[in-house]
Amino acid sequence: MQGPPVWDNAAMTPSLAEIRQVPKVLLHDHLDGGLRPATIVELAAETGYRGLPTTDAGELTEWMAQVAQRGSLELYLEAFQHTVGVMQTREALLRVAAECARDLAADGVVYAEVRFAPELHLTRGLSLDQVVEAVLEGFRRGSAGTPITIYALLTAMRTAARSLEIAELAVRHRDAGVVGFDIAGAEAGSPPSRHLDAFQYVARENFHITIHAGEGFGLPSIWEALQWCGADRLGHGVRIIDDISVPRDGNATLGRLASYVRDRRIPLEMCPTSNVQTGAVASIKEHPIGLLRELLFRVTVNTDNRLMSGVTLSSEFHALGEAFGYGWGDIEWLTLNAMKSAFAPFDERLRIINTVIKPGFATARAGRSTTTRP
Repeated sequence: MQGPPVWDNAAMTPSLAEIRQVPKVLLHDHLDGGLRPATIVELAAETGYRGLPTTDAGELTEWMAQVAQRGSLELYLEAFQHTVGVMQTREALLRVAAECARDLAADGVVYAEVRFAPELHLTRGLSLDQVVEAVLEGFRRGSAGTPITIYALLTAMRTAARSLEIAELAVRHRDAGVVGFDIAGAEAGSPPSRHLDAFQYVARENFHITIHAGEGFGLPSIWEALQWCGADRLGHGVRIIDDISVPRDGNATLGRLASYVRDRRIPLEMCPTSNVQTGAVASIKEHPIGLLRELLFRVTVNTDNRLMSGVTLSSEFHALGEAFGYGWGDIEWLTLNAMKSAFAPFDERLRIINTVIKPGFATARAGRSTTTRP
């Protein structure tokens, strides 16, 4: 006689292998934070870049991981000098973008928005437009023959003065595969309102805005991103927890800003492992995503920098599952949040939800629920 199912859809965390099989959505991933270590070594040799700490791919992986663990956003960002250093030619950008698309597809990602800062790839003579064209062509090559739909977000560096130029660049390539505009870099001392002209231009063009805010700095950064700059989504946004109090009775009280974010369904692009490594939170178990999910904020799960943080989107979901007891229902809810929040046109989002995501999770549930004890 068969026993009861081994697995409870509502309570038991799927395995990492099982999570890899379901369709996933990624909104916050940096192109220069996801290179294959072997590719970095090979591109350094091809392009003459001599700044690598080691030319052994295995040792380079370990070095990147150690740099990421130092508990500071500013220190975390140091590793990017090497990835950006080898991404200065058209051929290098093509290869990195194509491998990014293939790696995400292999992890079960069916929709991705990958961001990069064109202004960081000009040292070998490329123009801003040539940088964008190379990355978009790489995405097309890498995604060919796979189930993934992949778009680009163009990022301006908040510590520089080219944000309007990058915003115009993003709009110029909006019909070729760019779906939005972003600013990134160290938050402290560089509020988003410094780039107000860029955000106003993007808004006038009826285009999309996501802003790194509430990662290395607190509520003022989030408030400016939303109320001054018109952000459609918040990159990270973990510090919104500072506007939520949870007394001993467990009944959370939301401040004005937190209530606004929840009421308006503003998506939070959360990157748990990266947030731990940069010191934004103490551990995965203590990550605000647990409470924010309970309070039904529009939270999404993302990788940030797959190389530096040593993660995939599947491993992020698995880590959250182990920390908070998430089952298929939670993972699907978070995935649907991300797809609803994507910058792709509405009909495309709806198609992916109805023909890819929901059937994929239904299959996962059905397959697991038929497993029985010996």
